[in-house]
Amino acid sequence: MAMSHRLVKLPAAALLLAMCSGCGYLFGDQGIFRDNSEDYKKAPEMPVVSVPQDKDSSALGEIYPIPAVDNELILAGEFEVPRPAPLVAGAGDEVVRIQKLGDQSWALIGVPPGQVWPQVRSFLTAAGIQVARVDARAGIMETNWLKLEGASMGSRFRFRMEQGVQRGTSELHVLQMNQAGDVDSWPGSSDNPEQAHEMLRAVSQYLANSAESAPVSMIAEQGISAGGKISMQEAPEGYTYIRLELPYDRAWASLGRALGKSGFEVTDRDRSAGRYDARFLGPQDEDEDGWFDWLFGEEEHPLAGQLFLITMTSVSEQAVNIRLQPQDSSLDFSKRDEQSLLALIKGNIN
Repeated sequence: MAMSHRLVKLPAAALLLAMCSGCGYLFGDQGIFRDNSEDYKKAPEMPVVSVPQDKDSSALGEIYPIPAVDNELILAGEFEVPRPAPLVAGAGDEVVRIQKLGDQSWALIGVPPGQVWPQVRSFLTAAGIQVARVDARAGIMETNWLKLEGASMGSRFRFRMEQGVQRGTSELHVLQMNQAGDVDSWPGSSDNPEQAHEMLRAVSQYLANSAESAPVSMIAEQGISAGGKISMQEAPEGYTYIRLELPYDRAWASLGRALGKSGFEVTDRDRSAGRYDARFLGPQDEDEDGWFDWLFGEEEHPLAGQLFLITMTSVSEQAVNIRLQPQDSSLDFSKRDEQSLLALIKGNIN
């Protein structure tokens, strides 16, 4: 006599429970497929691998290095909890902005270099431009020769990515070369600045549309530091200053813009002496909820109306030091006041 077997549908959770019941040897703490998500807590600290002096140790670098904190400044004497600093450093600005100083122009991008690199590659691919040479660690990408519409000769372009002034930002520079003369050496400046600027505008627009969702190139991220070119340091004499790793001309212009964004009114300036005379205005009245209002409420900023001397000293071809001092020597100006105003200026330099 034929027999029939009736199948009963069980909920998925009940079926899984029935299958796994008594299977501790598979999924338990000692099982073959045990949960190892917490194993990292028991990982011992291993000694650094020793590499002979005549061997290359670059491949053993940290994949995710922890950057040093730039603002480890300790106040002298009794510590008092400071007010929180206002949000600065381009908060709310565009992801991509084109900056210009004299004949030079570059794109300032609000994401790390490792995120910009693959997007520039994507731009060239989308535009049908062939790449002749790449060096991700140096942040350099060079194209083949192109015949542009309306141009009498071929052109090629070099894209150079580097860290921005602020941590986690990038700069993109474009250099153009004509197919004439010495084509084996890149010129110091573009043979056709208009072509270079148009290429910069095109790639900047592409980055603006996709920078926030871009993938990350780990090689470029490791090779191009994203730690920024600015920090606050303390001199042996005890005062605090800003260290800015930019050439003097650009540092001077950047400082002037930053003072305006930080609530200062420049009353006089002397570029050759590296000197800005500025009045700190304190809270702004541009709208009812200004960026100082939440910090000080209805009270006037204690330093509002005071005159300050901001000096910039060149320490090398690629670095300057910036110091701030009150012009009134009798002003009660604490170390905390000094660091607070410098931090405000620092956050607006780019």
